[in-house]
Amino acid sequence: MAIRPILEAPDPRLRTKSAPVEIVDDDLRALIADMFETMYDAPGIGLAAIQVGVPQRVLVIDLQEEEDAEGKPIRKPLVFINPELFDPSEEQSVYNEGCLSVPDQYAEVERPAVIHARWLDENGGKQEAKLEGLLATCLQHEMDHLEGILFIDHLSRLKRDMVLKKLEKARRSRRAA
Repeated sequence: MAIRPILEAPDPRLRTKSAPVEIVDDDLRALIADMFETMYDAPGIGLAAIQVGVPQRVLVIDLQEEEDAEGKPIRKPLVFINPELFDPSEEQSVYNEGCLSVPDQYAEVERPAVIHARWLDENGGKQEAKLEGLLATCLQHEMDHLEGILFIDHLSRLKRDMVLKKLEKARRSRRAA
């Protein structure tokens, strides 16, 4: 396992539409292990393969919503290969989203509150579930990455430009330090 560099906006590779996974094998499972290690190190709760420069329809999520007796997050890693969404609810929910590819920037994004999803797991097994809450939001956010879409693309042009300016300013500050 290895921690991989995370691409940051405005890297053009983040605008790449990811290709479907043809075969679930040990190479793909190694990528998935690297993605989890990278996500946990960042730290984050979701990561799409394109964010580490691999244009394949793979994403990992671990909401880490619960803690153990020592206050450490309980890991419940989820793998989504070739995910598809269907039958989104008309009801919307708003979350203050962030992204490892747009570090330290957050904005409210409105998405369907409930979704149905189909995907393959890390063993190639078919999965299907009705998802809601933060998991539904996170899956939609990560699936956007597979289409070359960032959460800031859901914002008004003015808000998106403000976020990108803040990101560039933070990047300049990091380089100067």
